[in-house]
Amino acid sequence: MSLSPEQRRQYRAIAHNLKPVIIVGDKGLSEGLQEELERALNDHELIKIKVASQDREARQEAISALCESAGAELVQTIGKIAVILRRAKKPNPKLSNLLRHQG
Repeated sequence: MSLSPEQRRQYRAIAHNLKPVIIVGDKGLSEGLQEELERALNDHELIKIKVASQDREARQEAISALCESAGAELVQTIGKIAVILRRAKKPNPKLSNLLRHQG
């Protein structure tokens, strides 16, 4: 699934006010982090991730690996923050950032 420029714009607007829910530290992509990512994507669908690494390439690799392992799509990266999306099969209207910000 590839996002259209219009969808990307819409998701970036929604994500603008979000706080990062996942912070990737020195331990990298640990099992606990993967579980937390799964939970966050299931609950919120659209989330922000912060990658603490100073190395730009290492950050990009970590973000790519996270998206790949979670089956999520990268919406945007700015500095150490990435916005990723994975639609839930049954989104929770109280938790989903997509449902809460539509209309």
